[in-house]
Amino acid sequence: MSLVKTVSPVAILLFFVMGASLWGQASDPKKKPNILFIVSEDNGPEIGCYGAPVKTPHLDKLAAQGTLFRNAYVPQAGCSQSRAAFLTGLYPHQNGQIGLATWNYAMYSGKIKNVVKTLGRAGYRTGIIGKLHINPKSAFPFDFKAIPSANFSRKDMAAYVENAAKFIKQSDQPFYLQVNYPDAHRPFIKTVDKLPAKPLTGKDVDAIPYMGINHPELRQQTADYYNCMMRLDSYIGDLLEALEASGKSKDTVVVYIGDHGADLLRGKRTSYEGGVKIPMIIRWPGAKGGQQKKELVTTLDLFPTFCEIAGVTIPKSLPGQSLKTIAYGGSPKWRKYLFTEYHVHSNHNPWPQRTVRGARYKLIYNPLAGEMNPGYAFTMGRKFFKAPEAELLAAASKQVQVAYKIMKRPPKYELYDLQTDPFEFKNLAEDLAHAETLGRLKAELTLWQKRTGDALEDPAIAQKLFSMIRESGTSKKQALDYKPFMQTQ
Repeated sequence: MSLVKTVSPVAILLFFVMGASLWGQASDPKKKPNILFIVSEDNGPEIGCYGAPVKTPHLDKLAAQGTLFRNAYVPQAGCSQSRAAFLTGLYPHQNGQIGLATWNYAMYSGKIKNVVKTLGRAGYRTGIIGKLHINPKSAFPFDFKAIPSANFSRKDMAAYVENAAKFIKQSDQPFYLQVNYPDAHRPFIKTVDKLPAKPLTGKDVDAIPYMGINHPELRQQTADYYNCMMRLDSYIGDLLEALEASGKSKDTVVVYIGDHGADLLRGKRTSYEGGVKIPMIIRWPGAKGGQQKKELVTTLDLFPTFCEIAGVTIPKSLPGQSLKTIAYGGSPKWRKYLFTEYHVHSNHNPWPQRTVRGARYKLIYNPLAGEMNPGYAFTMGRKFFKAPEAELLAAASKQVQVAYKIMKRPPKYELYDLQTDPFEFKNLAEDLAHAETLGRLKAELTLWQKRTGDALEDPAIAQKLFSMIRESGTSKKQALDYKPFMQTQ
């Protein structure tokens, strides 16, 4: 078995010790900092600096120069939903982008405040490389656009850094540039541009632990996913090198996130940690490097952060908080609870769901308890695996098999101890010893639903949404009119 399965804690620590100094002061403190925002597809914190058995030296270096957030989340584990959330600073149920843009889901209104409009008015030149994936596109008036396709075939990847270098060079005013990379979206392509130089195979790795199944096919998918991550790291290294060559690096805040977890079992399209937990790294000129922060943060915090960078008043309507103080080593008053949600991805997999987690425990609320979760069959089907469901589950422990039964037909509540059970295999909701925790998290979830205007506080609305999507079938031709009963604010 390859040594790729193990990561030396000493090596990881060394990266952070080496970066535990001021990365660099801005060359002009009075000038508004630039923002380089890097977003990768379909990957959780499976990178070297988070302790994963994969070589990502450029992202590890970025973390050593900046701040790594250990508990970073997206509001919903889907592409359009996640992107609309971090660009508007609103939960999907607040902005309306509850499903994929390619399936005609859209924000309630193009007039919702967003990062692009706000920074544009603040004097920033705005650019995007890669897909937007939000409806309506007209709501995001970028000054510069390139490679608007998803590019899942990974064609002409050199064009990403070429366009970025061009944009950075031509920007005389402060800039906001969002670069969206297609790795690690399916298909998991082993090599592109001869990257990675030494691709992994299923013999080199174990399956990602949160799947709970170490089947040969899942080991191979994990290896191919890691190959995507290593290649992504190379491309990000090229991008950061281009930024450095421009002479503007010391005046640029660099933010890196994954848009949600990997497209693997119990990952993307779920509310489990494998779906909603992501990597988040921020390198802020003048801030101490090599920091690791455990605060519960969300991509909803990015809009307020970008506002603070630009010297813009943070809209009071935003549920997030600026991350600047944390990035500078401070300890601001911070949230005790973090919330996520799920509605639908494509029409194959609707499943209204809400979650709340604190420092240790996490509660998942299923308004349609007892019904079959369509997302289970979609994920376990032959679209993703050659091996039948029964064969995959036979490779799992009894406890993990029960966890998959829960995923298939969820109860009203799922309660997990993330300290002792980080992969969410043991549901504690019926355990009387955890009744107080269950009650407290239920109360916090209800308060959040009321505070954010969540229509799905009413289970009947959840049922209506679910039924509407199921009855519409798996066609992209017609947009669903869910706005009247979902928009409560």
